[in-house]
Amino acid sequence: MDNETPEEVTPEAENETPEVAAEAEAPAAEEVPAEAAASIEEAPVEAAPTAADAPAEEAPAEETVEVDGVEVTLGSGGPADENAEPIAPAMIRGKIDRFGVAMGTGRRKTSVARVRIKEGDGKLTINGRELSEYFTTERDRNQILAPLNATDSLGSVDVWVRVNGGGTTGQAGAIVLGIARALEARNPTLHSILSEGGFLTRDGRMVERKKYGFRKARRSFQFSKR
Repeated sequence: MDNETPEEVTPEAENETPEVAAEAEAPAAEEVPAEAAASIEEAPVEAAPTAADAPAEEAPAEETVEVDGVEVTLGSGGPADENAEPIAPAMIRGKIDRFGVAMGTGRRKTSVARVRIKEGDGKLTINGRELSEYFTTERDRNQILAPLNATDSLGSVDVWVRVNGGGTTGQAGAIVLGIARALEARNPTLHSILSEGGFLTRDGRMVERKKYGFRKARRSFQFSKR
């Protein structure tokens, strides 16, 4: 044992670092076939979707239109706010004079009614007579009082009406339209109530004219065989 000589260390071995020596001692990795390596390189790697890449839901855009020179923003389709104040209509048929009296004109068939409404105790005068005296039919009286009852104005305002032309049915329809327009001019926030009740829409039905060769508009003369 004493006669063993120490191993000779070459200059190249002295200059080698521990990392290089470890790489030299590590076993060689298994060789991958060329075709398999090419397929691995060509295969695309799909990245996992993230929250940032998810498509965001587009909020409905609000549309702005111009009505009679006023820009109005249309809703986006969301739920309506119950506490929102009613929007006044863009066009009001009635008007208010310098004394604060609301005026409205109504028409139906060939009847024309001019209505005046002011603060009062619920008096309703038609051509200088009371409502029950001028209209003897209960249906006509209820029809005239309908817009006042719908807006809770009955008993708090005085209504003065001057109507001419047509019959009782046409005059009653004209008075209803005139009262509704005067109420809207007096308080524009009542537009939705009057519109839903159909009091602001004129009934455009008219009597069809008689034609030549007929007894009435479409009624023929009686046929005589002999």
